[in-house]
Amino acid sequence: MISSVSSATQTQPVAPTTSTSTQKTPQKASQTSSSSGDTVQISQAAQTMLAAAKEATETSAQTAKEAGQGDLQAQRLLAKEQAAAKLDAE
Repeated sequence: MISSVSSATQTQPVAPTTSTSTQKTPQKASQTSSSSGDTVQISQAAQTMLAAAKEATETSAQTAKEAGQGDLQAQRLLAKEQAAAKLDAE
């Protein structure tokens, strides 16, 4: 027999603190400023997945621009594309 769940609670992930400072930031200010809408915090894994999806959908012009600005990932991608083009030309 299958029964439905009438209510479920969700827990919010808590990011580990990296500073050892004892200063406390006022949280009331941030709560009142976001009262117009809900905010969402995603995990580091989800952020990594979003960044990978963004990288996969960028144009070759964007990749070239980023490579010119010193982005190592973009430089590697351009090198791979150039090597593949060289092989196709032969």
